[in-house]
Amino acid sequence: MPINRSQFFKTLGLGTAFHLLESSVQKAAPAGNKPKVQGSSPFPNLTYESIKPKALQPGDTIGLVSPASPVYNPDDFEEMLVKVNALGFKVVLGEHVRDRRGYLAGTDEDRAKDLMNMFKNPVIDGILCVRGGWGCNRMLPYLDFEAIASNPKVLCGFSDITSLHLALWKKARLHTFHGPVGTSSWSSYSTQFFKEVIENGGMPRYLYPENHGEDHLTIQPGTTDGILLGGNLTVLCSLIGSEYQPDFTDAILYLEDVGEDVYRVDRMLTQLKMSGILNKLKGFVFGKCTNCDAGANSLSLEQVFNDHISSLNIPAFYGALISHETDNSTIPVGIKASMNAELGSIQLMEPAVINS
Repeated sequence: MPINRSQFFKTLGLGTAFHLLESSVQKAAPAGNKPKVQGSSPFPNLTYESIKPKALQPGDTIGLVSPASPVYNPDDFEEMLVKVNALGFKVVLGEHVRDRRGYLAGTDEDRAKDLMNMFKNPVIDGILCVRGGWGCNRMLPYLDFEAIASNPKVLCGFSDITSLHLALWKKARLHTFHGPVGTSSWSSYSTQFFKEVIENGGMPRYLYPENHGEDHLTIQPGTTDGILLGGNLTVLCSLIGSEYQPDFTDAILYLEDVGEDVYRVDRMLTQLKMSGILNKLKGFVFGKCTNCDAGANSLSLEQVFNDHISSLNIPAFYGALISHETDNSTIPVGIKASMNAELGSIQLMEPAVINS
C-alpha cells in the first residue's frame, strides 16, 4: 500500500550550586563479582504481572550511574549536575560514575555494582543514567534481577540504555523509562514530559505533528492499542536471540537511531522481520533517525519503511519525538497505550508510577 506523506523528507541529511550526597551510596550492599542471571520463569518469592516504581517528587534523591560510556569532558559532567539539581532533586554519585576504561565507564563489574547499589540503597528514590554510548549489554550478566524486582525504582535513560530497559522488563517485569539522560539538554519539552510521566503519574497524549509536523509520515493509517516496548534500533537488534530479549507480542514498537546510513536501517529492520518480531506487533512508531543520510544510489527511509512495515497492515508512523535530538519524550516501558497513525499520536492508558 502506498505511503501517505506529510512533507516527509526522503533524505534526512537536510534537513555549580548542586546537592551531592556521594557518601550515602556506600550504605548499599555491594553486588557480587560473579554474574547473576535470572531465568525467564517468575521468581519463586515474588508474584506480579508487572511492577510500577514509586513516583519521584521534588526533593527526592537521584542516583547517577554510568552504565555505558563515560563523560569525557569534566565541564560537561559538572554542567549535568547543575541541570539535575535544577529539576529539584538531590544527587548521589555512583562510586564508579567517573571511571574511564577506553570507551567504557569502567569495568563491566563496577558499572553493574554501581547500578545494583542504587537499587538496593534505601536513600535512593530514582536512578538516572549519565549517558549512553556503549556498554550496557556487557554488564547484564552481572545484574541481580530479583534484587531489582524487590527494590523497584524509576530508571531513566535512552540510546544504549535500551538494553537495561528491555532486560529489566524481561527479567524483573519492572516499568522503566525511555527518556533523557543526565547529560541531555533538558529542553522545556523534555522536562515537561519527564515530570508529567515520572512525577505526576500522568497519562499524557503525545501528539507529535503539533510540535514538529514537518517530519510526520503516516506509513500505514489506523488506530490500535498495546504495550509500549522499544528504544534504540541498533541496541535492540543486539539483544535478538539472547535471554534478555523480551516478548514483543501485541506491542507497540517504538524505535529511534542516530548516525546510521539508510542501508543499515534497512538491514536492522530486515533482522527484526526475520526474527519474527515485526509480525507480532500491533503498532509501529519510528521517532527520528538523526543524521541518517540516504546518500547517492540509496533507497530513502520512506522506501525502506514501505518495504518492511506497510505490508504488516498495522498502524505505523514516523516522526515521534523519540530521538537523539533536543526534544525527547519520556516513554514508559511496558505500559498500555493507544496510537493513531494518521494523527501521529500516542496516548498512555495507565499511569506508569505509583503515587504514594
